[in-house]
Amino acid sequence: MLSRLMSGSSRSLEREYSCTVRLLDDSEYTCTIQRDAKGQYLFDLLCHHLNLLEKDYFGIRFVDPDKQRHWLEFTKSVVKQLRSQPPFTMCFRVKFYPADPAALKEEITRYLVFLQIKRDLYHGRLLCKTSDAALLAAHILQAEIGDYDPGKHPEGYSSKFQFFPKHSEKLERKIAEIHKTELSGQTPATSELNFLRKAQTLETYGVDPHPCKDVSGNAAFLAFTPFGFVVLQGNKRVHFIKWCSLCACRNEVTKLKFEGKTFYLYVSQKEEKKIILTYFAPTPEACKHLWKCGIENQAFYKLEKSSQVRTVSSSNLFFKGSRFRYSGRVAKEVMESSAKIKREPPEIHRAGMVPSRSCPSITHGPRLSSVPRTRRRAVHISIMEGLESLRDSAHSTPVRSSSHGDTFLPHVRSSRADSNERVAVIADEAYSPADSVLPTPVAEHSLELMLLSRQINGATCSIEEEKESEASTPTAAEVEALGGELRALCQGHGRPEEEQVNKFVLSVLRLLLVTMGLLFVLLLLLIILTESDLDIAFFRDIRQTPEFEQFHYQYFCPLRRWFACKIRSVVSLLIDT
Repeated sequence: MLSRLMSGSSRSLEREYSCTVRLLDDSEYTCTIQRDAKGQYLFDLLCHHLNLLEKDYFGIRFVDPDKQRHWLEFTKSVVKQLRSQPPFTMCFRVKFYPADPAALKEEITRYLVFLQIKRDLYHGRLLCKTSDAALLAAHILQAEIGDYDPGKHPEGYSSKFQFFPKHSEKLERKIAEIHKTELSGQTPATSELNFLRKAQTLETYGVDPHPCKDVSGNAAFLAFTPFGFVVLQGNKRVHFIKWCSLCACRNEVTKLKFEGKTFYLYVSQKEEKKIILTYFAPTPEACKHLWKCGIENQAFYKLEKSSQVRTVSSSNLFFKGSRFRYSGRVAKEVMESSAKIKREPPEIHRAGMVPSRSCPSITHGPRLSSVPRTRRRAVHISIMEGLESLRDSAHSTPVRSSSHGDTFLPHVRSSRADSNERVAVIADEAYSPADSVLPTPVAEHSLELMLLSRQINGATCSIEEEKESEASTPTAAEVEALGGELRALCQGHGRPEEEQVNKFVLSVLRLLLVTMGLLFVLLLLLIILTESDLDIAFFRDIRQTPEFEQFHYQYFCPLRRWFACKIRSVVSLLIDT
């Protein structure tokens, strides 16, 4: 029987699993791994296939059976993490966006980051105005089809490419104009580098949005960038907190914590002032994923050395909550290691380098009809559509939206929205979009100062920064409603008194249970040591007491005989079989 169990166990350990990893150029890499293979083994196979040395910026993402996204942990078994039936499907993506993509050592690394940001642009996670959108798309066009050639590129050739979730004919003409007149002569590598330099300057560079709600119940997206923690509502950046403050007037993230669906962000402000921002994730698993991403990004961008990385707990009270440790090098170490790379640049096989007339490229999206000039606004790709597409989650996610003439901004489902407006729809397999009437990103401010100044001045939440957009005056009812939401948000930082009392009682009960458990373990240890043959004066004194002799003969000896009898019977049964 034991031999059969051992042989079955060895066979299960030798079992191979098929893994398919979707790469950034939409090609696939398939390999087989053993049952106990760690995530690092699969990642190293993939990097070897890509001939990639600056690999610390990248990771492998997968979706569990509950549609929750995860980053593959390199120190744990791949099979145990996926919790799904083979064959396994994952995606190779940029996990940590480089703070300065132009500083990357090798062209292959820049090309992969270029592909990732190109995806971010297409899936609506990179906010930009019209002029920036046209320039970025023109760089993509130059990198993929080269210089403009009238013989190969007829009128409307740029429409064969879908750079954004949706765009207009006017934008297509602007893209083609820039491609024809400004980018001629640039090699693919140069165009990709210029694309990265421009994308780096945008506020939502490196944003991977996590859907949440604030204390007032308003939808928001939380994200981690190379520079800090970002909160977005609709197309508006309402909060930005740096990982590490370089001057006394800046905010700084000091701690991340979660309990159930609740995510806490501890922020240190100037004059030793501290605030706690609270957000609510859709599920406890989503909140834990958000917390892990925050811990990893903070460690990667903030720390000087990987030796400074510590195991982080979601709570400080004994063993409650989750414990997690970032297992990798930090950004500064990665840059120092990259500077030491000395090899011939590897050959890069770029995808999509075909003439426009036969270019299959990306499928066409809906085209926008023109509207009167009075309704034109600055172009922003909605962060509400900034979610990983079908190829990232292995699920189909149709997107249906309508927008104002020359913009990418979808209509909203707010109670203040016009009843005739249509709604941007995203399938349930993906994250739900945020509902907001806040279309324009704002400058960097702390949340507390921003709310205070707006209440004093009576300003609206939407701050128009683009010169080509026309300001719209909100009604008094909208201003009053927005003011009420802001006051509720300000009041929401403090927890209700009852909740604090309940948490204190639970903490006391937990402390009592842990104390009783420790005392019980110590008692068992004392009994074992006393009944042993250790010849120590302390134990000899205990053995000579009447109480110990009574316990030894009335309880310990019968219990020992009972255990010995049971063990003999089990052994004899195994021998007979």
